[in-house]
Amino acid sequence: MIEQELRGALAAALDGLPARQASAAVERLIAHYRGETPTGAPVLRDGADAAAYAAYRMPATFAAASAALDALAEGAPDWTPASQLDVGGGTGAAVWAAAQVWNPAPATVVLDWAESALALGRRLAAGVDALGEADWRRASLRGGTAPEWEPADLVTVSYVLGELADEDRRAVVAAAARAARGAVVLVEPGTPDGYLRIREGRDALIAAGLRVLAPCPHDAACPIVAGQDWCHFAVRVARSSLHRRVKGGELPYEDEKFSYVVAVRDAVGGAPAAARIVRKPQLRKGQVLLDLCEGEGEGGLRRRPVTKREGSAYRAARKAVWGAPFPPAHP
Repeated sequence: MIEQELRGALAAALDGLPARQASAAVERLIAHYRGETPTGAPVLRDGADAAAYAAYRMPATFAAASAALDALAEGAPDWTPASQLDVGGGTGAAVWAAAQVWNPAPATVVLDWAESALALGRRLAAGVDALGEADWRRASLRGGTAPEWEPADLVTVSYVLGELADEDRRAVVAAAARAARGAVVLVEPGTPDGYLRIREGRDALIAAGLRVLAPCPHDAACPIVAGQDWCHFAVRVARSSLHRRVKGGELPYEDEKFSYVVAVRDAVGGAPAAARIVRKPQLRKGQVLLDLCEGEGEGGLRRRPVTKREGSAYRAARKAVWGAPFPPAHP
C-alpha cells in the first residue's frame, strides 16, 4: 500500500539525522506555518529542513491531498489522469496521493524552487514502482508573471498558495488552469485564511472555463459569509512512532483540517454531489442533524434533520461523515 511505503521511506530519510537538529528545524517550520517567519526565501533551506518537514508535515499533507483526489475520483469515476503536474510539490505528498488513488499512477512532473525538497522527494520515491515516472524540476513560482507549463491531465497545487504573495498566487492559479487538460486540484490548510485562498482560486478557475466538481455541489458564489465562517474538512492521520517523536505528541493520531477545490474540464465528465456535509453530523435521539451545502438553484446552506421515519436516509445519515456527499453516492 502506498501509505505504508511512504511511512517506510520517511523513516529511512530521517535515519541518522540527530534528534536535536530535527527538533530545531521542526520548531522553525512551526513558526513559519503560524506566520511568524518571512517567506521571501525557500522555507526548506537544506537537507535537514527537508527531512524534518517531511517527517513533521508530509503524512498530514498526503492525507489531505488523498482526500481531495478521492473526491475527484468519486465525482468522475470514468476518468483517469495519465499525467500530473504538481506545482510547488516540495517533497511530493500530492504525487504519493495520486499514486494511492489511481492505478496506474499518472506520470508526474514536480515543480518546486527548493532543491533540498526536490532532492528528498526523489530519494523518497526511489524504488517505489508507482512513482517511477516522476520528474523533479526546480522552478520558481514567484515574479508576478503567469508562467507557462507543459500541459498535464491533472494539475495539483497543495499547501503552497499561502507561501506566495497575492500577485504570484493569482498567476500560479491562472497558469494551473491553462496547463490542465482535465482537472485542477487546490488544497490549503483548513484555516480561515486557507479557505479564503481556496475561495479566490475557485472563482478564478470558474472564470477560466472549468466547472467545480467538489466539494461544492454548484458553481454559484460560495454561500458562506467570509469572516463569519469558513469551509473546511478534516481527515484523521495515524501517527507512526517517528511522527510522534518528531512532533512531540503522544496520541496515536491527529486530525488534519484542510480546504480544497476540484475543478474540471467538461471532457472529464462526472457531476458534483447533490449536497455536501460541511460540518460533523450531530447524532440526536431519533434523528441526525446534517449541515449541508446544497446544489439546487443558486446553492445554499441548510441544516437538515433526518429522522427515523425516513428509513434508508436515516440509516445513511447515521453513517455519514463530515465532508461526504449526501445522499451518499454508494448507499
